[in-house]
Amino acid sequence: MAVTMKQIAEACQVSRGTVDRVLNNRGKVKPEIDSLVREMAKQMGYRPNTAGKALAARKKNYVIGVLLVSEGNEFFFQVEEGIRKAAEEIADFGIRVVIERMKGYDVECQISLIQKMKEEVQFLVLHAINDERIQNMIYELKQEKIAVATLNSDIEESERLFYVGGNFVKSGETAAGMMALMMSGQAQILIATGSIKSLGHNQRVHGFGSLCKRKYTGLLVKDIIETNDDDGKAYQETKKVLDQQKEISAIYIAAAGAAGVCKAVSDSGRMKQIAIIASDDTKTTREWMEKGLIKAIICQRPWMQGYQAILTATEYLVKDKEPQHEYIMPNDILIPENLP
Repeated sequence: MAVTMKQIAEACQVSRGTVDRVLNNRGKVKPEIDSLVREMAKQMGYRPNTAGKALAARKKNYVIGVLLVSEGNEFFFQVEEGIRKAAEEIADFGIRVVIERMKGYDVECQISLIQKMKEEVQFLVLHAINDERIQNMIYELKQEKIAVATLNSDIEESERLFYVGGNFVKSGETAAGMMALMMSGQAQILIATGSIKSLGHNQRVHGFGSLCKRKYTGLLVKDIIETNDDDGKAYQETKKVLDQQKEISAIYIAAAGAAGVCKAVSDSGRMKQIAIIASDDTKTTREWMEKGLIKAIICQRPWMQGYQAILTATEYLVKDKEPQHEYIMPNDILIPENLP
C-alpha cells in the first residue's frame, strides 16, 4: 500500500500541511523539520501521486506560452522541435503549449506580444531582448503570478525564474581558440553579430574579443557589423566591409545571417583568402562548410534547449517545484571531419 502524507505526518509528529509544504516545496519550514520529513519520507518509501497531480493540472487548464525572436532564423527550427516533443510528453497533464514568433529585436513589438500572451498563459518561456523595458515586463508578470523563464538568450537583472541556453562567453572564447589554431595566431578579423540588444550575442563577441586581447594578440578584430539575424542585411554589411578593408582574412559569425555573410565573401571572389568560423549547426552553415568556406561551427544543442525549457516549466506548474540551477548547454565543435 502506498505511503501517505498523513502517515509521514504521524511518524514525524507534525501536521499533514507541514509535510505537504516540505514534499511539494511550497512555503517555509524550519530546516530541522524539513530534514526530518524528507528523511522519514525516504525511509517509508513515499512516492508522489503523479496521477493525482496530473488530474489536478488538467482541471486548471495550464497554458505555457513561448515567445521567440525567430522569424527567418533557421536555428530555431530545432528549438521548436524540442518544444513540440516536450509538449507531447506533458499532454497527460492537460497543458497546452502555444508559440509566438517575431522578427528582429524590436522591444515594443516584444512588449506587445507579451501583453497579448499574458491573457492566456500561466507560464512564459521568453527569448528575451536585453532591455530595461523587458525587465519591467517580467517583473509585472511575476506580480500577476505568471512565471517567466528565458530561453536561448538571457536578460540582465530580471525576475525571471530560470534560464535555458548556451554559455555564450565560452562560445566566443571557443571560437577565438579555433581561430588561433586555424590561422596560426595571425588574422585580421571581421565579426558579424546579430544585435547589441541580444545579451547572448554580446557575450559571444565579448568572449571572443577578450580572449584575443589576453592570449591571441595576433588576432586583430578590425570591424564589427550587426546583421539583425537577417541574411539580406548580413550580405550588404559584409560586402561593404570587404570592399573597404582588403586586409580582412577571417570572419567570426556570432549569430544568424550566415547565408548573407558567406554569399558576400563568395561574390567578392575571396573564398580562398578568407576563413570563417560560424555559430550554430544549421542547413546553411553545413552547406557552406561543405563548400569549404566555413571551417568550424560552434554549436549549442538547440533541440535540448526547447525540450528542457518546457519540461522545467511543467515541473513548476504541476509540482510547484522551482529549479535549483540553470540549464547551460555545452559548446560542441563541428568541423568537416566530424560532419554527420
